[in-house]
Amino acid sequence: MTAGITVDLADPVPPYEQIRRQLSSLIAVGILEPGSRLPTVRSLAADLGIAAGTVARAYKELEQSGLIESRRRNGTIVVGPPRVQHGTAGGDAAVMAAVDGLIRTARDAGVGDETLIDLLRGRLASKLDS
Repeated sequence: MTAGITVDLADPVPPYEQIRRQLSSLIAVGILEPGSRLPTVRSLAADLGIAAGTVARAYKELEQSGLIESRRRNGTIVVGPPRVQHGTAGGDAAVMAAVDGLIRTARDAGVGDETLIDLLRGRLASKLDS
């Protein structure tokens, strides 16, 4: 299950953070559903050609954020996506629809995925400062 998980060693973002972000995104959009088993640390590390400690750190951070849970006999499983706090039952759906709309608009404008992600991170950072 490296389904779309990649590590770019030339990227300034540490490999564990690249893995954490990708898995978090897969969980958030529902590609990895609650109850899904993740590969073992060693297996994913071997598939990606990186050290097992790197994957272990990504898993540890995902577990601390409540997205996954490690169980001795059952391995590491997805607990669920983060919940959007809007006070309405449709909060998740509204946010997902907005994200989908943003992606469509960016692609229609010829903006690449990585550029869109960088733009979004930049805007989020500027909103946190204000």
